[in-house]
Parts: sequence; C-alpha cells; structure tokens
Amino acid sequence: MAELATIARPYAEALFKAAAGSPDLAAAAQQLKALGEVAADPQLRQFADSPKVSAGQVVELFTSVVKAPLAASVKNLLAVVVENGRVAALPEIASQFHALVNAESGVSDATVYSAFDIAPAQLAEVMASLEKRFGRKLSATVVVDASLIGGIRVVVGDEVLDTSVQARLEQMRVALTA
Repeated sequence: MAELATIARPYAEALFKAAAGSPDLAAAAQQLKALGEVAADPQLRQFADSPKVSAGQVVELFTSVVKAPLAASVKNLLAVVVENGRVAALPEIASQFHALVNAESGVSDATVYSAFDIAPAQLAEVMASLEKRFGRKLSATVVVDASLIGGIRVVVGDEVLDTSVQARLEQMRVALTA
C-alpha cells in the first residue's frame, strides 16, 4: 500500500534521527515492532479511532499492552502518531524504521525456507556461507516449507537463491518440455 508507505516514511526517519546517537537503536526497533503488532489488531485500532477516546488514553493503552517500558523517543513518536490519527500506519513505520536500522548497521534480513528444521550449528554454517555469497551480514529467519522436498531457498531483499529439490525438478520439467 503506497499511501501508508508515504505516510510512514517521515515518522520512521524522524525516529531514526532522534535515536541515531543512542546505543538503544536496536531496542527502539524492537519497541516499535511491538507497537506495530499492537496497532495491527482491528479492535485496538477501532478503539484508537473512536472520537470518545482521548489521545492520552490511546497512548496509555498501547504502552500497557506492550508491557515493556518504552524509550522516550518511541513514546513521543507514539503520542504524535496517535494525535495525528495515524495508528494504522504504525506497522509500516516499524517496517521502515527496521530497514533504516539495517541499512545503518550493514545488515540485511534473510528468510531461509527449508524443507526441515535446521539445527543451530547447521544454521551458523549456512549463514556463514550465505554471508560470503551475498557479501553482507545477514539476519536470518527460518521458515519450514515441506513443499521444497529438500534443500533451501533464501530470500534477501529482492535476491533469491533457490537450491531446493522442488526448483531443480521444475528446471528439469522445463528442459524436458522445451
């Protein structure tokens, strides 16, 4: 949704500038992610959009649901977002802030799809190999997808490395039918 991305960008950039000098940049990203997850709940968004509820009450509700203490910069951002009626943009703000933090630290998010669970030791080896292959530090999320049959598929941004059995079978099918 381009409109939410356009709305969210200034908020994410402002929080990034406010928290950039702070050693709690990663903590701010986690707190903002938690706020984004809370804002994704339709009932909470409906409560936040109600004209009978004050902005202070909405902020108080969000901070109580998150349970972890929020950094001052994150709490200020939440207050501004609520006052401006942009609660629906919080998940996108969190996403864009996470992208800014990753760009600053030189880390990219990688989603590793595997047919089976990957042991932590194996994952460390795979990630070391993938970091060499992609030429940057990666933060991995593993997703089990039995349809791959075997092997892995790695998605880093818009790059895909597919070494799965399913992909090889598809390549063979295309070669045989051509």
